[in-house]
Amino acid sequence: MSGAHRNRRCVVGLFAGRDGAQAVSGAHRRRGARDAARRPQGRLVSAAARKSWGERALQLVVLLVAIGLVWGAQRTMSGEPGTLAAVTGLGLLLLAGTLVSELVEVVGLPHLTGYLLAGILVGPHVLGLVDHHTVERLGVVNSLALALIALAGGAELRVESLRRAARSLLWAHLLQLVAIIVVVGGVFIALRRHIPFLDGLPTLAVVMVALLWGVLATTRSPSAVLGLLTQLRPKGPLTEMTLAFVMSSDVVVILLLSVTLAVARLGFDPTAGFELSAFADVGHELLGSTALGTTLGIVLALYLRYGGRNVLLVLLALGLPTSALLDYIHLDPLLSFMVAGFVVQNFSAGGDKLLHAVEKTGAIVFVVFFATAGAHLDLAGFALIWPIALALASTRMLVTVGAARAASRIADDAPIIRTWGWSGMVSQAGLALGVALVIVREFPEFGDGFRTLAIGVVGVNELLGPVLFKLGLDRAGESYRGDEAAAPARPRAAVADESAARADAGADAPPPAGQPG
Repeated sequence: MSGAHRNRRCVVGLFAGRDGAQAVSGAHRRRGARDAARRPQGRLVSAAARKSWGERALQLVVLLVAIGLVWGAQRTMSGEPGTLAAVTGLGLLLLAGTLVSELVEVVGLPHLTGYLLAGILVGPHVLGLVDHHTVERLGVVNSLALALIALAGGAELRVESLRRAARSLLWAHLLQLVAIIVVVGGVFIALRRHIPFLDGLPTLAVVMVALLWGVLATTRSPSAVLGLLTQLRPKGPLTEMTLAFVMSSDVVVILLLSVTLAVARLGFDPTAGFELSAFADVGHELLGSTALGTTLGIVLALYLRYGGRNVLLVLLALGLPTSALLDYIHLDPLLSFMVAGFVVQNFSAGGDKLLHAVEKTGAIVFVVFFATAGAHLDLAGFALIWPIALALASTRMLVTVGAARAASRIADDAPIIRTWGWSGMVSQAGLALGVALVIVREFPEFGDGFRTLAIGVVGVNELLGPVLFKLGLDRAGESYRGDEAAAPARPRAAVADESAARADAGADAPPPAGQPG
């Protein structure tokens, strides 16, 4: 297998380790709607509203006590980090992530931000309670979580939703790719005098590096986007469009990266030639992953139909070995599990049962993913390049907003998508870092500086993205619509006005997007 193919596999490997967290919101939406119908309206209050300042203070005390106990234990124990350290680190990340996510809820921040902040706090770059070795060892847990989350993420995609959004997705991908690569790449070239690792490179080489940076800037974070679906249980056109765009963007990035690497090699070495074998490898990876994912989906659908007991245990038993097998034969575990979930949802009656099974692990999965991602953020390295990182991150955000709004106008999307459709496209995480790793290994002459800058920019987008998407969902009125029991009570007058408005629209009027007819 060629070196280029092995490098491309690193995208999947690192993505599997730090990203791909798909939200498990479908079963929440359906069960929540049924529960809400049986509850008195006057008792519909949010979970946040039920917690007093005394409870928040108790959470803070528990967090400080846990940190103090781990700190004291580490000072009294000696020896090399081992299994005990990994278990302790995992427990601390889970506890700290859960408590910090509850505390940041007071100021309106999403739980994902709390998980990230907890990972930064207890990670190797601040308190050092979870060291680098422990963070790396948790990659096994992340691989298992990826399998479950990707499976549920695929099950969230429905054929009818994709069919409705086909025109919008086409224009969104086209404009986002062209605008980001051209504009962000242009700003990268304009800042070349302030980017140390570009010193000494000829102009053509700088253009190629800018092209590679543009591809990195097109990546999105399914974990940040879809993780909010678990907390907010949103339902509506913005949720459907964002979900479809983010899930499909992964395949687009894999294809785009292969083409860009081949072009960049020619820019650095015109005698290298254009390797068509690279595209054959990509085709093998995509088609093979899709085929095996389809097979896995059929097997799961049959099990759910004729057996269906202990589904979660079956998924846990399949997760790690199947992921390891797919990686060994150079196929994409993320794509395979996504396809499997898609098959179960759209071609069998077991979609809801599958989502309900994976849903049981949702809280643990997201804490592990995002707390680990926060622990990976290199604050010392970011301090050296923060002005350039902020400039590039801001440019990407502005271009994303402009391209999203232009695409929505061309596709004649709903007004709410025109206004807030960009909010779920800002986040970046593991896939972006995976792309950076591939580029570093392919072009070691500027690799270290490129990687440091990528970590800084991704860190900014990773922290801001979930906040912006939550803002978009709140302003769109889609938060908690899938689980009215978790939402704050609405005045009866508002409910009556909405019912009257729908009645005036006529009995034959189609229901709003994302709602049953």
